[in-house]
Amino acid sequence: MTKPILVRNGRLIDPASNTDAPRDLLVRDGKVAAIEPPGKIKAAGAEVIEMRGLVIAPGLVDIHVHLREPGQSYKETIATGTAAAAAGGFTTVCAMPNTTPVNDTPEITRWMQSPDRGAAIRVLPIAAATIDSRGETLTNYAALKEAGAIAVTDDGRPILGDAIMLEALRAATDHGLPVIQHAEDTRLTGGCSMNAGALAFRLGLRGMPVEAESGLVERDIDLVHQVPNAHLHVAHLSTKKALDAVRAARKAGLHVTCEVTPHHFALTEDRIGHYDTNAKMNPPLRGESDRQAMIEGLLDGTIDAIATDHAPHAAHEKEQEFDRAPNGITGLETALGLAIRILHLEHKMPLAKVLALLTTRPAQSLGLKGVGGLTVGAPADLVLFDPAQKWIFQAADSKSKSKNTPFDNWDLNGRVHITIAEGRVVYRSA
Repeated sequence: MTKPILVRNGRLIDPASNTDAPRDLLVRDGKVAAIEPPGKIKAAGAEVIEMRGLVIAPGLVDIHVHLREPGQSYKETIATGTAAAAAGGFTTVCAMPNTTPVNDTPEITRWMQSPDRGAAIRVLPIAAATIDSRGETLTNYAALKEAGAIAVTDDGRPILGDAIMLEALRAATDHGLPVIQHAEDTRLTGGCSMNAGALAFRLGLRGMPVEAESGLVERDIDLVHQVPNAHLHVAHLSTKKALDAVRAARKAGLHVTCEVTPHHFALTEDRIGHYDTNAKMNPPLRGESDRQAMIEGLLDGTIDAIATDHAPHAAHEKEQEFDRAPNGITGLETALGLAIRILHLEHKMPLAKVLALLTTRPAQSLGLKGVGGLTVGAPADLVLFDPAQKWIFQAADSKSKSKNTPFDNWDLNGRVHITIAEGRVVYRSA
């Protein structure tokens, strides 16, 4: 057992319990043992962390990360990816199945959760919806759930066929699992490497039309109408048209949730500049009107969660011609800082609401139990940070194996000081 920890004189912000008040918090045996007004907790022998008014919040929850194991450990390992997550304030990450081999079996699902992987924090695997993510034959949802999978998806590859997507929704509903869709109609995006529009034309690159995303979202929502109680979750939403479809589905009473990445509310396609592959991702960076729509969706509550889509790649993979380089950027260490800078400071979103998008609401959106909040008896997952502290993110100092980020040398707000996962200090700033 680890030594008890008394976090003292902090501002506790817990969106799950609507708490925003001065509090002390005691951690013992991996659990939250007490939460009281300052000075009320007596804990002889405990390690004391003096907060001096800084924020105590639930550990952040990221429902969309790529940890690259098994099979691509030169990019990232579960150990290095979760170390980066801890440095960013995350205590729970949900790992996508596009590994090598694809996580389409209970054996791989269990392997990812083994203590031998050296995870710093909680890893919840998301399993493939179809065998080898080929979009042809469903995996064994019952066995995958029993092994620890918390959802199914072919992320990185969309489920294009109407019949197989309908079958997936029905099978997942039978087993109480969400279906996460990578909404991209690849029949419209073959050979494309950025957002369709004038900039793509000027750069001589083929562009992905908005309709490639929105059309598949609209198709999936039509299918959800046929499956009572189905839960569709739209990954990394990036266009106003797709967001409007989600908004309409929610008004119609359908269980449709969605997420947005920090890069889609922080950047536009202009960031590509002179073919910067660290600004290449899928879905691509869009225009300013779509960026503003993502911010509006976060402000009005239509978007359920901020998720990083942390996608590490080795330097030699990104150092290619733009249209040949792989999609994706790292994001676990910059998510909180970007959310505070853009949503809280620039758009005046209350800090508690920002934290809800990174804790309670992502947990709720995938039906995760026991994470995303701080109550007595719950796992002691918390992040201690200074929302007012300005800092500069240096990619070279990242805990991730890969450094493919467009946010190198960015000014951010809200420095993580300490991350505690299940009662263990897993990150402490220098």
